[in-house]
Amino acid sequence: MSYQRNMKIIMSILFAVQMLLIFQGNAAAQDEYFIGPRDVLTLSIYAGGEKQQEVIVTVSSSGMINVPFIGQVKAEGLTTARLEAAIVEPLERNFFVNPEVSVRITEYHNLRYHISGAVKSPGLYEMTSKPTLMQLIAEAGGVMPDRGNTAYILRNATEQIQEDKDVENLLSKKEPKKVDLKKLLDRGDMSQNEILQSGDVVYIPFEKSMNLAESKIYVEGEVKSPGVYNYLPGLTALNACIMAGGFSKFAAPNRARIVRKQGDKQIIINIDLEEVKEGRISDVELKPGDLINIPETWL
Repeated sequence: MSYQRNMKIIMSILFAVQMLLIFQGNAAAQDEYFIGPRDVLTLSIYAGGEKQQEVIVTVSSSGMINVPFIGQVKAEGLTTARLEAAIVEPLERNFFVNPEVSVRITEYHNLRYHISGAVKSPGLYEMTSKPTLMQLIAEAGGVMPDRGNTAYILRNATEQIQEDKDVENLLSKKEPKKVDLKKLLDRGDMSQNEILQSGDVVYIPFEKSMNLAESKIYVEGEVKSPGVYNYLPGLTALNACIMAGGFSKFAAPNRARIVRKQGDKQIIINIDLEEVKEGRISDVELKPGDLINIPETWL
């Protein structure tokens, strides 16, 4: 019996801790969320150690709510914490000593996410709670078999995507967050399962239309098999030339160049691959999207 009682106590403590963590997580999520029209709020007012009022209110199309004792208050664009402060001030000034206000969002109607690309049902989705990337993908019917291995997340872009409709154009203008779908979907690595923010746009390219700069390198000029090759971590300029069949008869590897894009800029890295071959200088480790150019000899 003693063992059973102890187990019950332990299970009760674990349950309480779990509920506390969930509550704190929900509170943090609500605090980051900006209230909007049609959201449903539970508003509680405390004073003198007692609950004075508790009402459920819906944010109007003009962004207002009707608060007991003080009337209309602007809620749109505020977090729950800021709305609580906006209500406390007039209550304290005109009605109560040290009042406390609690605002909880019970229904979200302004969590909007857009997903496009290699999913079965692309489009705009309105959610009732903040989803993870996997939850949004599931809402969109799942990924297509020929999807690529990278998901791009653009913050605060749903309005732009509705106006422009060209997600690739937005990708070129913004710095997206990238998620490795191979790790997330194929290996179950939940560290890749991003919690989305309202206004996020998720783009999952098809494998055939993947931006080559994300997974390829280019070798051109005087090599035996110029072309596009898969990028591998640790790949160097000389290794890439070997992958391309080695230097041709008229190659000038001492004047090799690596062309690399950094943001909006293009930089040139000059490297003497003859010196690299001889072990006199270090090779250059490549990055995805690098282009290696081997010029023709002057002789």
